[in-house]
Amino acid sequence: MTASTIEKNGEAKSGYARLTRSVAITSFVIVALSYVINAMDRQVFPVLLPQISKSLGFTLAQGGLTATIFTLGIGIAGVPTGFLLDRVSRKNVILIGIGIYSLFTLLTAVATGFFDMTLFRALTGVGEAMQNAALFSALGAYFFANRALAIGGLNFAYGLGGFLGPLLGSKVAIAFGKWQAPFVVYGILGFVFLVLIWALIRKRFTEQVEGSSELQRALTYDHVPERLLNRNVIALGVTAAVVGLAMYGFIGLYPTFLQTKLGFNLSDAGFAASMFGLGAMVGLPAGYLSDKINQRTVLIVALLVGSVIGFLIFNGPTSTWAQDILAFGEGAIASGFCFVGIYAGLQRSVRPHMIGRASGIFVTTFYIPASLAGYLFSALVGASGWGGAGLWQLTVLPVAGVIAMLFVRPNELSNARVASGH
Repeated sequence: MTASTIEKNGEAKSGYARLTRSVAITSFVIVALSYVINAMDRQVFPVLLPQISKSLGFTLAQGGLTATIFTLGIGIAGVPTGFLLDRVSRKNVILIGIGIYSLFTLLTAVATGFFDMTLFRALTGVGEAMQNAALFSALGAYFFANRALAIGGLNFAYGLGGFLGPLLGSKVAIAFGKWQAPFVVYGILGFVFLVLIWALIRKRFTEQVEGSSELQRALTYDHVPERLLNRNVIALGVTAAVVGLAMYGFIGLYPTFLQTKLGFNLSDAGFAASMFGLGAMVGLPAGYLSDKINQRTVLIVALLVGSVIGFLIFNGPTSTWAQDILAFGEGAIASGFCFVGIYAGLQRSVRPHMIGRASGIFVTTFYIPASLAGYLFSALVGASGWGGAGLWQLTVLPVAGVIAMLFVRPNELSNARVASGH
């Protein structure tokens, strides 16, 4: 059974007939491109951090905090957004989210100090959380039979934005001679997509309810626990926290490491950081594998491989080409495999009517720890140097995620089983 087969059948319980395949794919492309802008905004700040810190007088610790504080806004808004999705249309939540993060991206360009910069970046995260939870819930429900593949497609969009954000952002900053310029450009682009989604995306795409059509009612979820906070949700939530801490410790201060420790110029550092985004595009094949192979096994292997890559980044080769390859590997593992796999796993850990809340739990457990990742990494740098920080936060920490994954019960994950007699 495939998503394309399901798209041809039935109407949702909410009264929305499903779209034709071509319209559904077009809708997917439009909302995915809006997520590209979301990622461009997230990824450009760390690359410009040395220039921002010099301009506004930030210490390394203050810079590390501002580089990842937007994730605190994402994390705080995650669970409330999950419950909001049970009451407000996903399309409206997506639009509100885009409007909020685009506004505060523009305000980032007029920040004058640590306090207002921290506030603006944190509130940017609130908008990104709303878009994230609503968008992933909508696509997870619409393409439920290939859920990880759909989420992987969104992560491909994130990776594209992660690649373009630092690369284009550094060039725009150099061209205008101001670190503020990229935030103005990205903020305006956000509002452009707000208008496009409002005008072009139908609620028949965003508001489908999994399990509501005649064909989908042939599926059974009896093997999935009835409770929201079940064993798999807790174990995957712990793993999400581990990956968030490790991944955003890397994202927040990696460009600073390249420029201050290895002597990379802004352009080379921007390209290396963009390679993380290119690696995140592996989320598409990673999602396909997660739909076909035991999800727990995929995540355990990814966490172990990520530990090795994390160690080599800060304790291995220092040439530009080697760092480019390692940054690509970090993006492929942390974002491509782990982010996609955990997100899909959490949605599969609950019954269909709780997908929005499961998405909210992922956003909260992943991003609240991530908000402290840059500060923690800077503290470890002060205590044990860049190599020691990489060892503890990117090599040792992921082992805790491996341990948590051992408690996941794959037989209790939703995998679109067909009930007997159908």
